[in-house]
Amino acid sequence: MINYGKQNINKKDISAVIKTLQSNYLTTGPNTKIFERNFQKKIKCKFALSTSSGTSAIHLALLALNIKKGDVVIIPVINFIASLNMLEHLKAKVYFADVNKHTGQMTPETLKDCIKKNKLKKIKLVITMYNGGNPLNAEKFYDLKKKYKFKIMEDACHALGGKYHSTKNSYVGSCKFSDIATFSFHPLKSITTCEGGMVTTNDTEIQKKIKQIRNHGMYRKKTGRKNYNWFYKIVYPGFNYRLSDVNCSLGNSQLSRLDTLIKKRVKVALMYKSKLNDYQKYVNLPEVDKNKTASHLFIINFKLEYLKISRDEIIKKLYNSGITTQVHYIPINSHPYYKKYNKIILLSAKEYFKCSLSLPIYPDLSEKKVDYICSKIKHLINKYKNKR
Repeated sequence: MINYGKQNINKKDISAVIKTLQSNYLTTGPNTKIFERNFQKKIKCKFALSTSSGTSAIHLALLALNIKKGDVVIIPVINFIASLNMLEHLKAKVYFADVNKHTGQMTPETLKDCIKKNKLKKIKLVITMYNGGNPLNAEKFYDLKKKYKFKIMEDACHALGGKYHSTKNSYVGSCKFSDIATFSFHPLKSITTCEGGMVTTNDTEIQKKIKQIRNHGMYRKKTGRKNYNWFYKIVYPGFNYRLSDVNCSLGNSQLSRLDTLIKKRVKVALMYKSKLNDYQKYVNLPEVDKNKTASHLFIINFKLEYLKISRDEIIKKLYNSGITTQVHYIPINSHPYYKKYNKIILLSAKEYFKCSLSLPIYPDLSEKKVDYICSKIKHLINKYKNKR
């Protein structure tokens, strides 16, 4: 099978993990500090704080922003479920913004439409999400933040290595256009720590709060005496959301080749663009700006009005040919637990979900396999296209 995603692990990664396993530190230790410092330097933010997962990064960010019961939060309806789950636990009042029918991303227009349609006055937070890894509209969202006085949290799990502009110092996560950003280091993301995440911010108070909450709400006064720092106070009912030194040693090794991994992903994306270019009557292809996108996913949209086959049938037929694909994502207001939101109809999200498909993409995906995938897609289009 050709998987839709796959981690990239080399000998240096393995060596770094083994070295840590043979050291005195397995939980929080020197590698954790090194990873956070290197991440902060790479992304050009003031603070980077590692977490046990991408979901814990989201939870910590929401807590640090003081999201509480009744606070109005807007999120894109095409999204992974983690953000909505955490907001549900915090009892926030959630509103869903529609998305662009091709990218699956919220736009400034759909955000304004959500505000207008729901007559929202006091908005506490807007969560943006760069579906697929292309950081669109960050500056325009920031302009709306200034107008409506809300906070912005970037769910940047797809966009590590992506840039707002085609320049060195504009990495997603620098919080140039947000208050806080979160990342995931799941094996299928830009880099991996197996499980893990990161929160970035330029706000000192947010950083302090996250540090406390992720370590049980514990405060220790520095004594200056090694091995004599036994006294602590609990100042918040916190969690254990720390990332281990073992995970961080892998993350640090992976981070050192982030740019190389992104270049390989972009190369795969551009191969798809080139090989499927002649079939754009039947399929919409994503934009690939090699200087900006993280190319976490390669999401295509079938123009089903020209085809006698559904997206779901295409998934099955590709799977039978040894190709695993994915859909990112099922609209989050349609899940059984969230039936209270089921009546909300967002037409572009509905269209996007019906037509979209994520093709395999990862750094080591060969041109031979891309050729094979594209040949199977072309075969299905030729077989099932409308004769008109």
